[in-house]
Amino acid sequence: MNREELIATILLFFEDVNKYYGSKTEITEGIVTDIHHIDANLTTWNLSEFTLVRSAYRHTGNKFMLEGKGLYYEMAAEKIISLNQLGRNNFEFIEQYSEGVYRITKLKFQYKY
Repeated sequence: MNREELIATILLFFEDVNKYYGSKTEITEGIVTDIHHIDANLTTWNLSEFTLVRSAYRHTGNKFMLEGKGLYYEMAAEKIISLNQLGRNNFEFIEQYSEGVYRITKLKFQYKY
């Protein structure tokens, strides 16, 4: 997927994410140094669960955000190098922060439809 297609896919996701408002949402976040050979033992993982209440784009800083009670999560729009749909209501974003540092964000929505 070229950069223009990626940007269109990202924008479509965030334009449509409001359909998940009120859904239990799971974010699994991992920091990796080799995106092509992910070793779970060498990756730092975090897991958060919340009910999604709001999403927005923050122009200052160029960030996409997701919010729930007690949780605020941002992704740097210009750092996103990949967005994949892993299954129904499951998505994976990859951000590249430097030549050897990547953040993987997996979103899983328990959507009723």
